[in-house]
Amino acid sequence: MNNEGQEREAGGREREFRGVEARPRNWLVPVILLSLREWNSYGYELMERASAFGFEAMNPGTLYRTLRQMEKEGIVESSWETSKGGPARRMYTITDAGRSYLDFWAKSLEQYQHTMDNFFRLYTGRPLQDKNKEEGGQKK
Repeated sequence: MNNEGQEREAGGREREFRGVEARPRNWLVPVILLSLREWNSYGYELMERASAFGFEAMNPGTLYRTLRQMEKEGIVESSWETSKGGPARRMYTITDAGRSYLDFWAKSLEQYQHTMDNFFRLYTGRPLQDKNKEEGGQKK
């Protein structure tokens, strides 16, 4: 196959694989919780913060459906905030259950990160590290 044919084939594969998700399922939930742990916020502001975590082109409906579900699950709460200069808006806060859920996500993501590190070590041709050496232990 000549170079032109190889480039055409590679471009076709690239288009075919564009739908591959590069983040964990339900990634929006811990992103919202992390933002709310820092400070209470309303939907539009949460959407802006989520862009730093890969949600640049998020549909607002997706965010608000997720927030409603999170509220049903008891991991966030909301209340209407009225300001002098604008319309009322719903302000969201993280609950104690939400903090616990965020802690669970952080531990899970640590394990996921270790798995991804192993993947890229192998992908780039580097050997996997011995878990005992990583933890400072010695083999018996």
